[in-house]
Amino acid sequence: MKIKLGISSCLLGNSVRFDGGHAWDRYITDTLGQYVDYVPVCPEVECGLSVPREAMRLVGDANNPRLITVHSKKDYTDKMLRWARTRVAGLEQENLCGFIFKSKSPSSGMERVKVYDENGVPAKKGVGMFARCFMEHFPLLPVEEEGRLHDPVLRENFIERIFAYQRWREVRDQKKKIGAVVDFHTSHKLLILSHSTKHYQIMGKLVAGAKNIPLARLYAEYQSLLMESLAIKATARKNCNVLQHMMGYFKEQLSADEKQELLETIDHYRQEIVPLIVPITLINHYVRKYDQPYLKVQYYLHPHPIELQLRNHV
Repeated sequence: MKIKLGISSCLLGNSVRFDGGHAWDRYITDTLGQYVDYVPVCPEVECGLSVPREAMRLVGDANNPRLITVHSKKDYTDKMLRWARTRVAGLEQENLCGFIFKSKSPSSGMERVKVYDENGVPAKKGVGMFARCFMEHFPLLPVEEEGRLHDPVLRENFIERIFAYQRWREVRDQKKKIGAVVDFHTSHKLLILSHSTKHYQIMGKLVAGAKNIPLARLYAEYQSLLMESLAIKATARKNCNVLQHMMGYFKEQLSADEKQELLETIDHYRQEIVPLIVPITLINHYVRKYDQPYLKVQYYLHPHPIELQLRNHV
């Protein structure tokens, strides 16, 4: 089953922008699109505005701005907010695993959207009106902007999160039982550790004490901690910690030369001489060669399709 993502409609090549154009992003459609089904949203068009239309911008307080047309000064704030609240409620039925927003948009920008003061001076402190409404309604869902997805680290993090959320949703939507949470956590331990030691420890204690917690609370708390942890960026230092931790599972099997080779490969990654995929590939080789049962189930070693080549660039 493909992952379902919401997306700003113009990023798919739909001509819905204020000037009648689009912002087609080929990575989104041609590469990521092989694994994702998109639910397109255009706030301006769906709330009743035409194509083309007068350009709009955010004006006033960055935390509570107005949506005003540039020349005629028409205020569309209330119209947009009424539509946005209804639309995000309707998106609950779509089972989304995330959303990709159009950057800089006064309706869909996720961050650093220009907000103009009373003198017409802009400050990049705003959030698009629909984007703000969406993120408040779905605080745990992974979100990104198309521009930020061209950063290899941000792209890998976002795609890792949407695949993890899809796997968690499959567990959550089945009959609730402690064993399902334990199994999920067991296979995601090292992935969580690569993002946050703090969350790794908290989640371990939560799962260890699962028998003393009502099931509904266990699922809710685990989901919140899972998505919070994965939103914290992995770093080379954190990844090296996990890689060295995995190396410990082969202390009886690897020869001295193999251990040295793996240590050197991990150190080359730490020095940014090689990308993360290099030590990961070597460890995967040993997992298969020695049939290591714990590491075989770790999603850290395969958090998303290898065809996306995301770890070739981080």
